[in-house]
This record gives sequence, C-alpha cells and structure tokens, in this order.
Amino acid sequence: MESILQCVLHVSITVLLLLGHMITALEVPLDPKLLEGLPQPPTITHQSPKDYIVDPRENIVVHCEAKGKPHPSFSWTRNGTHFDIDKDPKVMKKAGAGTLVIDISGEKAEAYEGVYQCTARNEHGAAVSNNIVIRQSRSPLWAKERIEPIVAQEGVSLVLQCRPPAGLPPPIIFWMDNNFLRLPQNSRVSQALNGDLYFSNVRAEDTRSDYICYARFPHTQTIQQKQPITVRVLNVDAINETMAAFLNDTDFFSDSPSGERRPTFLVPSGASSSAMVLRGDVLQLECIAEGLPTPEISWRKDSGDLPMNRTTLHNFQKTLMISDVTEADAGDYRCMASNSQGAVYHIITVTVKAAPYWIRTPKNLILAPKENGVLSCLPSGNPKPTISWSMNGIPIENSPRDPSRKVEEDSIIFSDVQPGSSAVYQCNTSNEFGYLLANAFVNVLAEPPRVLTRPNKVYPVITNGPALLDCATFGSPIPKITWFKEGQNSVLDGDDYEQHKNGTLEIHTAQKADSGKYTCVAMNSLGKKENHVYLEVKEPTRILKQPEYKVVQRNGNVLFECKVKHDPSLIPTMTWLKNDGELPDDERFVVDMDSLTIYNVTEGDEGTYTCIMNTTLDQDTASAKLTLMEATPTPAIIYDQPDPPTDLEMTELQARSVQLTWVPGSDNNSPIQRFIIQYEDVLHQQGVWHNLTEVPGTKTTAHLELSPYVLYTFRVLAVNEVGFSQPSYPSARYQTEPAVPEENPSEVDAAGNEHDNLVISWKALTSLQSNGPGLQYKVSWRQTDGDKDWESVSVANVSKYVVSGTPTYVKYEVKVQAVNDYGSAPEPNAIRGFSGEDLPMAPPEAVQVLVENSTLAEVQWDPINPQMVRGWLKGYKVYYWKEDPQIEEQKVLTFGRNKTQGKLAGLQPYSLYTFNVRAFNGKGEGPPSPNQQFNTPEGVPGPPASLRITNPSLDSLTVEWGPPVELNGQLTGYTLRYQPINSTNELGPLEEVSLPANKTSCTLHSLKYSTRYKFYLNANTVKGAGPAVTEETVIIMDEDLMHHPAVDVGKGHTELPHPVYPITQSLRPPFPKVRPTSPGFGNVSSSVGEDGAVLSWEYWGLDKNLFVEYTVENSKEEWTKESVNGSQTYLLKGLKPGTYKVRVVAKDHTGVTVHSSQELSITVPVIPSQQVDIATQGWFIGLMCAIALLILVLLIACFIKRNKGGKYPVKEKEDAHADPEIQPMKDDDGTFGEYSDTEDHKPLKGSRTPSNGTVKKDDSDDSLVDYGEGGEGQFNEDGSFIGQYSGKKERDTAEGNESSEAPSPVNAMNSFV
Repeated sequence: MESILQCVLHVSITVLLLLGHMITALEVPLDPKLLEGLPQPPTITHQSPKDYIVDPRENIVVHCEAKGKPHPSFSWTRNGTHFDIDKDPKVMKKAGAGTLVIDISGEKAEAYEGVYQCTARNEHGAAVSNNIVIRQSRSPLWAKERIEPIVAQEGVSLVLQCRPPAGLPPPIIFWMDNNFLRLPQNSRVSQALNGDLYFSNVRAEDTRSDYICYARFPHTQTIQQKQPITVRVLNVDAINETMAAFLNDTDFFSDSPSGERRPTFLVPSGASSSAMVLRGDVLQLECIAEGLPTPEISWRKDSGDLPMNRTTLHNFQKTLMISDVTEADAGDYRCMASNSQGAVYHIITVTVKAAPYWIRTPKNLILAPKENGVLSCLPSGNPKPTISWSMNGIPIENSPRDPSRKVEEDSIIFSDVQPGSSAVYQCNTSNEFGYLLANAFVNVLAEPPRVLTRPNKVYPVITNGPALLDCATFGSPIPKITWFKEGQNSVLDGDDYEQHKNGTLEIHTAQKADSGKYTCVAMNSLGKKENHVYLEVKEPTRILKQPEYKVVQRNGNVLFECKVKHDPSLIPTMTWLKNDGELPDDERFVVDMDSLTIYNVTEGDEGTYTCIMNTTLDQDTASAKLTLMEATPTPAIIYDQPDPPTDLEMTELQARSVQLTWVPGSDNNSPIQRFIIQYEDVLHQQGVWHNLTEVPGTKTTAHLELSPYVLYTFRVLAVNEVGFSQPSYPSARYQTEPAVPEENPSEVDAAGNEHDNLVISWKALTSLQSNGPGLQYKVSWRQTDGDKDWESVSVANVSKYVVSGTPTYVKYEVKVQAVNDYGSAPEPNAIRGFSGEDLPMAPPEAVQVLVENSTLAEVQWDPINPQMVRGWLKGYKVYYWKEDPQIEEQKVLTFGRNKTQGKLAGLQPYSLYTFNVRAFNGKGEGPPSPNQQFNTPEGVPGPPASLRITNPSLDSLTVEWGPPVELNGQLTGYTLRYQPINSTNELGPLEEVSLPANKTSCTLHSLKYSTRYKFYLNANTVKGAGPAVTEETVIIMDEDLMHHPAVDVGKGHTELPHPVYPITQSLRPPFPKVRPTSPGFGNVSSSVGEDGAVLSWEYWGLDKNLFVEYTVENSKEEWTKESVNGSQTYLLKGLKPGTYKVRVVAKDHTGVTVHSSQELSITVPVIPSQQVDIATQGWFIGLMCAIALLILVLLIACFIKRNKGGKYPVKEKEDAHADPEIQPMKDDDGTFGEYSDTEDHKPLKGSRTPSNGTVKKDDSDDSLVDYGEGGEGQFNEDGSFIGQYSGKKERDTAEGNESSEAPSPVNAMNSFV
C-alpha cells in the first residue's frame, strides 16, 4: 500500500511540473561588472572535511568560505551552541571569510576538540557547512614489557604479536631489524593486516634476536618501536641438549608437530566467518595458514567471478582486496590453502552496506516572479537513509509558512513564487553509517537580458570547417536567443545552422560567403539586448609542391622542397620532422623557408622526412623518403664499422647524475663521428636498452642526467660513416634514490558506456616515470553543475576506473593524479566528459503525413521532449514500407536533430504505405511512434514491357507489346504513333492510333515498301501518358532481283547467289524498355541496306558531342570514330563484308566519354556490286579498240621494215592473207566482232569472272575495281590466272546481235605491254 501511495505521489508531482514552466539550474555570473545589482543567496565554496584530525604542534585551521551578493557574514556553533570567537583571544577569523585560525601554542589541543558548524548568511538566506568533528592526533608510547625469548621446534608454526598502542589515526605497522632493514617476507613468513608476523613453519635460518615491530603515526610523523623479540629455532636433537638451560626462563614449544602435515588456518579461525564493508570502500579479506610444506593460498567467489578490474591480491596471495565495493560484491568468498599433504578452505560471508550517497543533489534555482520550480533531493544508501529539510539552517517545520512552497519527502515544489522568497534550503540525509548535507538556494530575480560575450569579437575559421559563434547571456526569466546576419531580416536556421542551448550558433560548413557581421538578440519579458560578432572565413593551408622521394650516395647532398599556399592574413610556420621525430641537431641539416637541405648524407640520415605547415587555424603535411645508395668503395682501403669502446668507468656519483668515461676502440679507417650512450633499467625493464645521450666522436666522457628510482647499467656504441660498432661491455650498476612523481597520466578521458556510469581512463605512467615505489593514481570527479564536492579514490596497477550510480548523461569534471610512497605529482588539470547515455524513452509526437503527389509525401512531427532523450539527440529516423506481400524491405531515412519534417521521395504511385518515426541518440533508437498509413494517388504508367514487329510484308506489319510492369493506376488505353524515315534521316508525317487497354497487338496496312519506319508506344491512365518505348523497322525489297534474276551464259536462269528478303533488324531485348533515371542512351537499333548500315537511338543526356564508333569484331584494331552532329540516326558507308561491333558515345568538351550505348553486332553481307563499270561503256570500248588496232598496225610495219629494209604495205598484206575468222568491225553499233584463234581460246591472263559463273546486268567482270580489290579465281599449273570475259550488249542493240566471247579491251592492252 505504501508503494502505491508513493507512486501516486510521484505521478502528481510529474503532472504539476509539466503544467508549470520548469526552470533549470542557473548560476549568477561572478564578473564584477555584471554582479552590480544582482542579488544571490550564500553558497558554501570551501569547507574542512567532516573528520578533521589536527596535529597538536600546529595551529588549527577550520575552513569556511562562501560567495553571495551581498557578501555573506559568518558565524559558528560548537557542540550545538553558539561559539563566540570574540571572547577567545586564541581564535581568529580570516577577513572576508569564516575560516577560523586557533592558536594552540601554550594550550592543549584537547581544549578545542568538538563538533563545529559554520553558517554563511546575507539578507537573501543562510547556508550551513557540514558538522566538522575536530580531534587531536595521538601517538602514544608502547607499554613497557619484558619479552621472553621464544624457542621453537623446526617445522612448527609461529606468531610474533605486535599489538601497537591505539593512535589517532591508527599507525602503520612494519617489521625491521636492528639495522633498520625490513625483514624479508615471503609466502612462508608474512605480516598480517593487524601487524602480527606469521610463520607458516619455522626454519633454523629464522633464528635471530632482533625481530622489532615499528608503528609509524602519519599525522605526527613519529615512529614507535616494540622491544626486540628473540627467536631460536632448534631441531629435535638440539632441543634435547638445551632443554635444561631454557626450561626455567624460556617459552618452549614442544607439543606442536614438526613433520610434514596438511594446512590449517591461523587466521581466520573455524570453517567460516563474516565481514561487513561499506559501498565505495575497499574490501580486505585475509587467510593465513600453517603447514609443511608451506601452503599456497587461492581465492574464489562462490556466487560468481571476482571483479576483474577491481580485484588485487597482496601479501603473497594471502590478502584479497576489492576496491570501490558495490552491492554486487556481497556473497560468499572461499579461500583455500593447499600443499602436498592436502587442502583446507574457509568461507567468508561478506555483506555490503552503504552510507548515504547522492543519486541527484539539489540544484540552485533562479526563478522569475510567478514562475514554478522544484528542488529535488534523491539520496540512496543501505539502510535507506532518512531525509530532513531546513531553510536558512532552521528545520523547515519551524520556518515561516510560505503558501508557494509544498514539501514532499524528497522534494520541495514552488508555485507562483513571489519577490522576497529567496532562501537557502538544506537537505540532510542520514543512516547509521553517516550523513550528507547539501545546500541549494532559490533566488527570485527579475532581470532583463545581459549578454556576457565580448562585443565585436572576431571568429576566424577555415573554409569548409565548422564555425561556433558565442552568445552567453544572463537574465530572469531565461532569455530567448535569436541570430541574424548583416543585411538579412530572417532568423538564421535550417540545415546550415544549428543553435545550441547555451545560445551558441554553429555553422556546420563555413564558406567565404558566410563571412560578415552576426547579431545575437537576447529577449525576455523584461527587455532585449543584442551583441555583434564577426566571422572571418580563411583560405585553407595547402602544400602545392610536395617533397619527392630521393636516392643519394653517401657524402652527397639532397634537397627536399615544400612549397605552400595559405591565407595571406595567416602567418605560417614550417616544421620538418624525421621519422615523426625532431630533426637531428646537426649543422648538416639546413632549413629554409620552403626547403630542407641535407649536406654530406650518411646512413643515419635515411628515413622519412615530413614537412608540416602550421598556421593558427590549420595545417597541412607531406612526406618523402630518403634512401642511401652505396658508392663503390676504393679497393685499396678497407673501411669498416668501429670496434666497441672498452673500460667503462663511473665517477662523480651524485643523486641525479654521474660521469661516465671510456676508451675508444679502433675506427677501422673511418673516423668515429659520435658515441651513443645507452642504459638498462635493471629494476623495471631488464634486458631492454634505451638511448640516453650522444657525444661527439672526439670526446670520451659524458655527464649523464639520471631519473629517480632506477637501477642503471650503461654501455657505449661508436658510430662512423660505415655504421655502428658492437656495444661495449656493460658498466657497473648504479641505483638512484626514489622521489615524488614529476608528471601525471596523459590521455585522460571520461565517458560513460552504460546509462548509470562514468568510465575514467588514462595512459598509465611507465616504470621510469613512477620515480618511486607504490605508484597509485588518485582519481577525482565531480559534476560540473552545482556545487558538488570532489569525490576521489586511489587505485593501482590499472588505467581505468568506473564510477557507478551516476545520473544519465551528466557532465563531469575529472582529474587523475600520480602518487607514490614519496608524495604526489603536481595538481593536474581537470578534463570534462559525460556519463553514459540511455535509449530515448518516448517517440516523437504529433506525427502526421502530407501526400504531395503520387511519388512524394512529407512526414511531420513535434520535437521529442529533451527530458526523454537521455543523451545527445542525434536526429530522427523515418521507417516506411509498401504494403505489398512481395516487397518486405523497409526503407529508412535519417534527419537531423533540428528537423521536424522530412520528405519521402521515390514512392510508388497508387500504393498503400505504412510508416513510423523514432528519435535516436548515441546509445541507439527510441521506441517508434504508432504506425500510420497513407495512399499515393494514381500516376502515369511505366513503359510497356516489350515492343516488337512481326509479320512484315510489302505494305503491312504487326506491332505486338506487353502491358507495363508498373501500372501506377488503372490503364485507360495505349497510343501507337509511327512515321517514316527517308534516306537523309528526315522524319515523315506522324500517324497516331488509339488502342483500348485490353489489346496487346495491332496490324498496320498501306505502308510503303523499302521504307524505314519508327514506332512509338505508350500506355495511358487518367493522369496521362507514360514514357514511350520505340522500335524501328527497315523493309529492304529489291524489285529487280525479284522479277529479273541473273542469267549465266549458256546456262539460262539460275538462282540468286544471295537471296534477298524483307529484312528487319533490331537488337532490343524482349524486356521492358524504361527510360533511364540518369541521362544516357536507349532504344539503340541497326539495319543493313544497300547504302550501308543505319543506326538509330535515343539520347537523354546534355552533351551534344555524339560519335558512332565501330571496329571489326574479334580484332585488336582501334575503334574508328565518326561524328554524328546531334542527329539520332546515322548511315555508316563503305563497310566491307564482315561482322562489326558498333556503339554510340557522348563526349564532353574535353573529349572524355560520359555516356556509351550498348555494343551492337552488325553483319555486312557480300552483295554483288551494282555500280556502272567504265569498261562496259560503248565509247570506252570503241576507243580501246581503235588504240589497239593502231598499235598493231605500227608493230607489223616496224617488223616488216626491219626484216626487209624497206616499206611494207600493211593493208595489202592483210588483204592477201585475210583470216576468215576475223570479222570486220560493225559500223552500226561500234562494237568488235568475234575473234577466234587456235592459240587464243584461253582467256587472257588477269581476267576473271564471278565464282558462280554469272554476270549481273550492267556489270563487267573485268572492271578496274576488280583489279584494285582482287577476288577469287583459279590459276593454271604455270601460275597464270584462269578466267573468262563475257561482254553483253546494251538493251538497245540491234536484233540479231548475240553475246560472244571476246578479249577484254583492257586485258588486251595489258597483253601487249
């Protein structure tokens, strides 16, 4: 029932807070210029610890400091009553503070012991300190006692009791001998937590007379010692001989077993015990066993594993320590002792209690009149702590009644506060293990806005980098911040800008155009204040010429260049590194403004050199490698690395330095350039050698600066141009004294990995950096908001500490300080981080959708409540999917943290979608908003799934298609358009046919034969026509070939060598042709005709430089390119018969290909030539015959004249010996008659006919083209070409003239040559 009432109470409080205007904690600025007129109740800033143990030799200083406006006055109580410091001359209060200084010289410190409490008060309230308990430290003397010698039989166990006097605080115990050397301890002999010295079994070597227990009291820095204890260990024979001498005055142990035996526990006793520890303390469990052989101790937890990062074992495994105890560490712990004779275990039951600790401390409130607020005080502990409230140091039930204040168990709710209600409230929470006291004030202020950022501040940034413009303000009510840019009246917001909660304006990617004057305006109900700042966007620093890789011979010179461009207003600084370290301190290295020169290069100069150009805002780097190339050595001289140095000796031994000398070895014909001194830290890193320093090759001594707490061994190496010598023999060892650490851990980081923790990590110090034994780390943390005190813990051998129980995503300050047994390192700087995030608790609200068109919708939502984010809000995610059983994939769009709407693009028209919205932070996504659905309206359909041409004839064909894959609505029909394309690629008139939605084919009639057509088909809905698919068809019909087949001489009609049919050629695939989303080619097709190959395509790109490229298939020839000049068809002429690869490409103005079509395969058939052969023309035949006859006559005349020495009547000779087969030239047509000769029946050499023996109309087998191109033919056995020549008369030749065989005129001329 009680839990139900508490739940109802918390719900009512939450509702009240949501109804009111909640105010977050706000600090009054302490700038003196801004403090004027701003009142503030007191706040305790510094106080002494609750348990204050003082040294009686020094004055008592009780701290109490506070801030406030006006400055507070201070008063004290002692043991619950007013402490009048004016009446005690020994007590003085510091000016301006409440700190007390008590002079105890001549007095006893006991007189001032008691419980003190400080009150800081001004007219706006009173803050109180913790109860400070002052006690005097005590270091009493050891009681005088006579300690008798102890005789023990060898092998038995033994306990030497220390029992130091009770001190304040308790002393630190250790055992030493008369020479003030610590007694050696091991797994057999060890000191217990109470200071006693335990022997698991004694040996003869344990006999000695100076077992001395020392107690060191830390506050007074005094050491007390117990009387020495004498122990004699005897074997059985020795005991029998000396029994009489020691029987009267010596403790004698004779009843204990001395042989081998199984272990038994000395501490603790029995089979089980219990222990209690407080949360956050260190749990120490101890098990010490006796036995022979010496037992080994091991630990485990029965209910789980030991915490890995918080568990350490000490005292030779006998002590288990768990730091920073949590409730999870409660349970049964089992320690086991074992040796060769057996094992025994003991169970320790651990319970964990907790003094009060804060889950959330009260935070100061600054409220404007009539505003609402709440003070919360959430502690925890075990047992559960009680909570009491006070106002100005007086219990709240005794304070004046305030109607605007309502006190609940762990909170005070303020409603409609009035001026004058300012006060300081104290929350006191306690249980039996302690208490916590927290002050938090409520300050009722009515202040107009004030801008704290310096006016006219200039912010320089680099282009494309972020820019942060500050606008720190103060006011009550909290001012609202808005930003404007010079010349713009609208508020700066959107994706490019982000305004943070503290008023800072962030420009994510600053550009040159963002430079200028910016104004931030702070406004509340009491006024308005503005401030101007300036943004300067600088050019980035860039290395224009980077250093290049260099290869150089020994003793050569090398130059690395590094030329840089930077903003003229920035001052650059050039830095050179070698192998990521500083350049050697060597005059051979010369650094100029933009270069590095290395003279007389040696092997040691090899490596990677980096130039770094720094400005105050950015930097750029570039690197290059230097490699040494060996020169050919002169055979006459042998160079080698030097011999190692010898005779190392240390002199002038000081606490932190030493002088080292050596004797150089032989330089082996190459002078020694330098000596390298190395050291080994035998104490921490045995076997690892480090470079300590270098000296020139002319020196044989070195002054070495040393570090504390190192056991040094030195060695020396010699270096010449050839290389390094072998190391010298090590020197003698030298150990330096320990000292306090000189540095703190680096790389300190604080970030939570769970919602209720803070992980503090750091880079641990090396053993050399520890400077002494007992290295620990003091880890301190506190919340940055409010006046939280620092909490701290000391850990060792770890580099991480986890603070548990933190509130979710709260900013902390963290420090990690190194401490060893000799003191602490300097106070470290604090770093800041956040505790862990948790998943958002709620989804965005007011989610709605606005459908803008068939493919676009906008989702809107209200920002998530910041209190529900529980971390850094990174943005919102919209999940949406189409309600289609075949499509299960969800799509996700991510929007920025300042977005409250987002567009869903690329939606499918005429579809049902479901969506939800989620907020996400660094931890992950929060819960989704309730699923909502919306429908997209109809849109235009997609392209038809296919388009092909079938059943072509002389004047008709059939168009077939498939419905669109994407209907996007109800189809209303199809539109088919087509038009002819002439030989010059000009488009003819466009015909259009409307078709119903249920048709998938259409037959077109009355088409022109031998004509190329282009077809366009698109589907329609009520929203309009969708994209079209296209197809082209060319019908090639050769009328002459169809009606006049060729006739071969003497054979009559024969079949055509290449049958010709109507040809349609297309390479389009039978799948939907969809216009590409990005510009490119589509619908590429080709056809082959008499004139060549015709290509057609569609191109949607912006580049107009189109080219047709082709090459012979399966060849390595380069592509031939022909310009298209913006057309979408092109005729390729002059292609030889064969198969070609063809494509269409688009190039930009630089000649780079930006789009390319698919490659087509085109086959050009072997088609007989139809061109007019000059050899078949009548005028040419007549001319050739006349020339041939004239040459023949001249030859005959010359022959006769040469043989007979006179003239020879050619005409008469011919008439006398006329050949009856020679027929005269016919005058009617100008052609030669037939000529026949017994030796000339064969065709002339070089003539040819088609392979099938036919001659096409108007063709000549013996054309000039045939001679140029060559062709198929046959050869005689002697290699001569066999062929025939057939002449054919023109169509208009007189009847009766028949074709006859005759030598070609051209061939006849060739035969005469």
